[in-house]
Amino acid sequence: MIISHTHAATGTTGTGNTTGTTGTTGTTSSTGTGSSTSSGTAANGVTLGGTDFLTLMLAQLQNQDPTSPVDSNEFLSQLASLSEVQGITQLNTSFTSLSNSLISSQALQASSLLGHQVLATSSTGTLSTAGATLTGAVNVPQSTSNVTLNISNSAGVLMASINLGAQSAGLANFSWNGQTSNGSAAPAGTYTLSAQVASVASGTAVPTLVGGTVDSVTMGAGTTGLTLNVAGLGSVPFSSVQQISN
Repeated sequence: MIISHTHAATGTTGTGNTTGTTGTTGTTSSTGTGSSTSSGTAANGVTLGGTDFLTLMLAQLQNQDPTSPVDSNEFLSQLASLSEVQGITQLNTSFTSLSNSLISSQALQASSLLGHQVLATSSTGTLSTAGATLTGAVNVPQSTSNVTLNISNSAGVLMASINLGAQSAGLANFSWNGQTSNGSAAPAGTYTLSAQVASVASGTAVPTLVGGTVDSVTMGAGTTGLTLNVAGLGSVPFSSVQQISN
């Protein structure tokens, strides 16, 4: 809303309209409101609401110059501005309510994940003890005659290879018994996983997933979202989880 505020000529007082002549006819209009605004915020920083907006508009109409009334198009424009501001305010309120509902729903969903098994995207897997079992899957991009999973230690030494055979597109599950290729138990630690798919060009990264139990869930703020603390994987964004099972 736009409210003009023009000082009257020297020698005139009051809040009404004043008209003076200096040889040619002219008018000076004063609204008498004592302040002006063009953004819906008063000079002292207090935000004006819809009621204040209407009050100022009525004051403008009551104190307009009869010889030069407010243009009807300007009046309609101010009403449209009021409607737009109120609509934006209501929309913000609705979005806030929706956000709170989603957070509550997300918290309920999070509590139901505790103790469940999940498959999350990861290129590494951890053996908690020597010879422990590591489970996961290979995300096969297309049907193929053979899929091979290679498991290497932190030094890059190949510890074991698992032949998964022919697979269709989708998740191809694997289970490593923690045994190296020479039959000895692999020591506890973190191992790197890499998959080779016969129908995929050499050097093309094929996603791998690792399974684990959800120990706890963290509710993030803003865009962080849910973070799962998965045994053997650590902190895992919920968006990385591909499968949930009992």
